[in-house]
Amino acid sequence: MAAQNRRDFLKTMGIIGVTAAGFSTSTTKAQEKFKLSEDRIGVLVDTTVCIGCRNCEWACKKVHDLPAGSLEEYNDRSVFENKRRPDEHALTVVNEFENPDNVLLPVDVKVQCMHCEEPACVSACIVNAYTKHPEGPVTWDSDKCIGCRYCMVACPWQIPAFEYDKAIQPNIMKCDFCYDRQQEGKLPACVEICPEEALIFGKRRDLIEIARQKIKREPDRYVDHILGENEVGGTSWLYLAGQNFSKLDFPKLGTDPAPGVTEKIQHGIFAYFIPPISLYALLGGIMWINRGKSKSKEV
Repeated sequence: MAAQNRRDFLKTMGIIGVTAAGFSTSTTKAQEKFKLSEDRIGVLVDTTVCIGCRNCEWACKKVHDLPAGSLEEYNDRSVFENKRRPDEHALTVVNEFENPDNVLLPVDVKVQCMHCEEPACVSACIVNAYTKHPEGPVTWDSDKCIGCRYCMVACPWQIPAFEYDKAIQPNIMKCDFCYDRQQEGKLPACVEICPEEALIFGKRRDLIEIARQKIKREPDRYVDHILGENEVGGTSWLYLAGQNFSKLDFPKLGTDPAPGVTEKIQHGIFAYFIPPISLYALLGGIMWINRGKSKSKEV
């Protein structure tokens, strides 16, 4: 009778373990295909028009409840002495570069999450805290995030930042394309405030055509390349520039989507992953067997 009970117990534990393992595999598997709308939106950034006013930085902080200060403070151009990256305190930043054609007219470049067509952060996230919306934006859910920071490693643009200075409930911070504002029919805050129309908001396919026409009309003004049209499978944010993008601190990336790499890494890590419930079942089974042995010795 004891042997039969033991077999029944182990059988039950095995079912629990297999079920849990199957659940883990299904929930941690990277998203392999993104369903995008034909009318998905984007922003075309014309770096030859940007004047480095940094109004976009201020507006972004205001709508995301980050310490922003007064708009007048952003007239201080000494900030351009050091190259900056988006971080937990600023979801977008503007950097300044020398203009080889005109030393008196520097090149100013806004940087933020690129909202990839096939985002590596979404594929790398093991708890589905990231979402690539059909309309284009890539957003992050604090309720799902476990703080593994795989997204930071996976991002080819090196964008997601972590709130290391917060001991309780630190967040992953990155541009969310003002997704909530868009749902209300509003423009992204940075686009709305730009005084020079260096940021053009619209359907991605239309923006690519606008960019091509700009290059065709003024070939001496622009390099013949639209950054983001094809890089890592394409991005929602597109850029025009008057010089090679590598000189503007953009990484040189291929056209293959980045998730192809992160999915292989993720699947390799979790192929033999034992979720907690399976581990508890295994330990419980061992304890049950040992307890049975102890009782047998006492008899």
